[in-house]
Amino acid sequence: MEALIEEYGRGYNMLREAIEGLTEEEVRFKPAPDKWSIHQILIHVTDSEILSTHRLKKVLAEEEPLLISFDQRAWVDNLAYDLLDRDQYLQLFQMLRCSMQTILETLTCDQYERVGVYADAGRFTFKELLEYRVEHVRDHLAQIERVRAAYKQA
Repeated sequence: MEALIEEYGRGYNMLREAIEGLTEEEVRFKPAPDKWSIHQILIHVTDSEILSTHRLKKVLAEEEPLLISFDQRAWVDNLAYDLLDRDQYLQLFQMLRCSMQTILETLTCDQYERVGVYADAGRFTFKELLEYRVEHVRDHLAQIERVRAAYKQA
């Protein structure tokens, strides 16, 4: 669990490093009309973190709470992601991750096994939800690299 918590804590720095030195044109580049720009990816990662931090806390605080999924495509399409302040969102991501660190560092083995239930996806332990948060950042870092590569070839 230590390695998982450590990587979770590095999420913000990993995102910052992935965009270091990029121009605004690179960050706003969309590889295709239905693909996200790096800017949109970063806003999405933070919006997802807002909801996921809430879910993680619900699982720790409540008995088998109902967890709600969200339509990420609708959020990108309908919440003016292109107009949102990327740096502000990255700071929010950092604050959310920092706010969870103390909680994570004090959890017992039993707490890692607490369960939340998605109506559309079933039961997940706190540990599984935390693993997904780490994987979510990894997946979007890989997506950022694909967009960077597509920009270079455009």
